[in-house]
Amino acid sequence: MITFDILTLFPEMFTGPLTASILQRAQDAGLLQVHLHNIRAYATDRHKSVDDYPFGGGAGMVFRADVVYAALCAVLAPLPAEKYASLEADGDDVTLSADRPPVIFLSPDGEVLSHQLAQELAAYPRLVLVCGHYEGVDERVRECCFDRDISIGDYVLTGGELAAMVVVDAVARLQPGVLAGESTAEESHADGLLEYPHWTRPAVWREQPVPDVLTSGHHARVRTWRHQQRLLRTLQRRPDLLDRATLSEADQCFLRDQGWNG
Repeated sequence: MITFDILTLFPEMFTGPLTASILQRAQDAGLLQVHLHNIRAYATDRHKSVDDYPFGGGAGMVFRADVVYAALCAVLAPLPAEKYASLEADGDDVTLSADRPPVIFLSPDGEVLSHQLAQELAAYPRLVLVCGHYEGVDERVRECCFDRDISIGDYVLTGGELAAMVVVDAVARLQPGVLAGESTAEESHADGLLEYPHWTRPAVWREQPVPDVLTSGHHARVRTWRHQQRLLRTLQRRPDLLDRATLSEADQCFLRDQGWNG
């Protein structure tokens, strides 16, 4: 089982994705736990402020270090409410204990999420995700408390909630029992190649039949054909992936016959 603790300003955004389909079934089966924590609950002023203007000027607002830090302390080492305000005065640094789970900040300047990174994260029993907002977070809390920054692509979202949902989905589906084992064996990016194309009933649709090899009953031929289709689809759609994929001599010969110059 894997547990996600998600720190967010908008916990209500997670209701749909976490309460349907595979993620809901995984939670029902005890394979996945998700705990949502509202960062605003740890603000100490009467307005529950979590952000402020950036020193030096500039557009937008910045997440306050003290509020994010208090939220992390509460999640990583539960403390009584009266303790939050005195964390800095006491010199406590509970978020940096050696045995704590990784703390991940969802940010557009983080490393881009990949299948390989999802596999790495799936090995942890617990992950803490902090959803970014505004122009970012005070650099001091970023340096002391976050283990890594992750982005889901080279673009900017209105907040880290959608990115956190993507991370949860990508990592949770790799947990044993969440999906059938064969479902993730040859899918896109599992070994650096894209997945082969699929067909199902009807056998003929709009005068287009299913490829003969798939109805031949010859399993070895089907495996070879599907592997070649993976190579061809990767060459056509994501040739950049071939530079990092592990290719046999036969793979390279097939690709060169298809016009690959690698």
